[in-house]
Amino acid sequence: MDKGALVSPAQAFCGDEGSFSSLRAYGRALAQTPRRLAARACAAASPGEEMSRVRARSGADMARALRWPDLVGLGLGGMVGAGVFVTTGRATRLYAGPAVVVSYAIAGLCALLSAFCYTEFAVDMPVAGGAFSYLRVTFGELAAFLTGANLIMEYVFSNAAVARSFTAYLGTAVGVDAPSKWRIAVPGLPKGFNEVDLVAVGVILLITVCICYSTKESSSVNMALTAVHVAFILFVIVMGFWRGDARNLTTPADPGRNPGGFFPHGAAGVFNGAAMVYLSYIGYDAVSTMAEEVERPSRDIPVGVSGSVVLVTLLYCLMAASMSMLLPYDAIDTEAPFSGAFKGSSGWGWVSNVIGGGASLGILTSLMVAMLGQARYLCVIGRSGVMPAWLARVHPATATPINASAFLGVFTAALALFTELDILLNLVCIGTLFVFYMVANAVVYRRYAAGPSSSRRTLAFLLAFSLAALCFTLLWKLAPHGGARTGLLVACGAVAVAAVGAFQVLVPQAHRPELWGVPAMPWVPAASVFLNVFLLGSLDRPSYVRFGFFTAAALLVYVLYSVHASYDAEEGGEAAALDGAKVLDDDCKV
Repeated sequence: MDKGALVSPAQAFCGDEGSFSSLRAYGRALAQTPRRLAARACAAASPGEEMSRVRARSGADMARALRWPDLVGLGLGGMVGAGVFVTTGRATRLYAGPAVVVSYAIAGLCALLSAFCYTEFAVDMPVAGGAFSYLRVTFGELAAFLTGANLIMEYVFSNAAVARSFTAYLGTAVGVDAPSKWRIAVPGLPKGFNEVDLVAVGVILLITVCICYSTKESSSVNMALTAVHVAFILFVIVMGFWRGDARNLTTPADPGRNPGGFFPHGAAGVFNGAAMVYLSYIGYDAVSTMAEEVERPSRDIPVGVSGSVVLVTLLYCLMAASMSMLLPYDAIDTEAPFSGAFKGSSGWGWVSNVIGGGASLGILTSLMVAMLGQARYLCVIGRSGVMPAWLARVHPATATPINASAFLGVFTAALALFTELDILLNLVCIGTLFVFYMVANAVVYRRYAAGPSSSRRTLAFLLAFSLAALCFTLLWKLAPHGGARTGLLVACGAVAVAAVGAFQVLVPQAHRPELWGVPAMPWVPAASVFLNVFLLGSLDRPSYVRFGFFTAAALLVYVLYSVHASYDAEEGGEAAALDGAKVLDDDCKV
């Protein structure tokens, strides 16, 4: 069936009687904002609607051509480049020291628990919207919109950060030490926004063209680049352990100014580092957005998502250990940590040029995967009616979300043109943790909430457990060291564990997934909630200020535009017109 024949996106969202047909119509819509908020903010779509009526708004189908090796390759390509080659140096130098290895292990565990939650949703509802779609069918439109806004923000900001890092590594590969030589200084602009990076812009625009052309071909290119990149990573690991010195794991370059030991900044530094390197795991989230293009979701998605997280965590820990052995933590170059580490090894400076070229290759794969993911998020957000419908269009010839890909490519390039790396990373970390926290809550609510009574109990549990995790986090961060602090931490942990146990006994599961489900419910998602709250507490105050401003801006957009566009689409007649017009995807196999 031609889904495009079911509904015209332009008619669905911009009809003659719509909220945006004239200034007078928009004024009337604003006057009805409270009523429309009441109708739409908590309105939840059903999984069947997401896979049929809502998906039909894109017109053509996305091609189901990916299998689990493609997903593992996309996960490896998406995570490894962004994590090791952008955040490791900063997390090591500023927070964790050599214990950045432990930071990566903690962040990897947190990501794996979150990956289980994503996988359950993706197998049961194989659509391209990822966390946005999962929260839309669970908590309603407003929660999904705020999550979607943070998802788009984290992808665009991280891609811009990684693209600027590409300039540094490419310069190292050809023997140019300072990235500033390839950037154009602009007098009069604030520091951090005053260096134009044309190389980063060119890379983003080139990848945008590739992902608009074909998903399967993009996956094939990624697989080839990732295979070479993994071989390069193994080379770096071997070289690091061979040329490194174990004394660098405990002895700083300047003992008079910097603390020594494997944990120079204690447990707090390890968790602060874990929160920063959590940016490294955005790639598996991008893999989950490919669910609509996977041949057999129940088989391919669990292997692709969870398998890629496990492999990448192992690679991260080994690479972080090799880097820490090459140089003391306080001598690591935060802009290009691995290249700088080999430069510090006498007689092996040539390896830094090889690393610069390999790192540039890895950054290209991470950019490609992340830009594939961000376009699919925006495409599904456009389908839902809260953003312009033209973003949802899938081109019939390429079977890709061409408008969303092009729009975000241009926007990311504009951001990478001016904005420096450290300004981008903190906001990305908090957005990532918030989204993973929401998905973990959503999978518990979806499993246990059936009627009003069980819904209230489930929400009460989720709130109480989050508060216990928050109390533990605040005590860890703010309370003075001593016996009282230890006792309070143990008490908070015991309350959290007791809450999960009581909930498991008192509230039976209302829904059990048919194909794949999170194991050990509700303990796994509860642990994910706890870890995400704890890592959120490790971030600094400016991160929360920026996050608050961004969330407020997203809420303003929802009130002034999105709720009215959604009301027009869902309450203004389209739902009735398409009621029962369920479109099944014949190419999808379980």
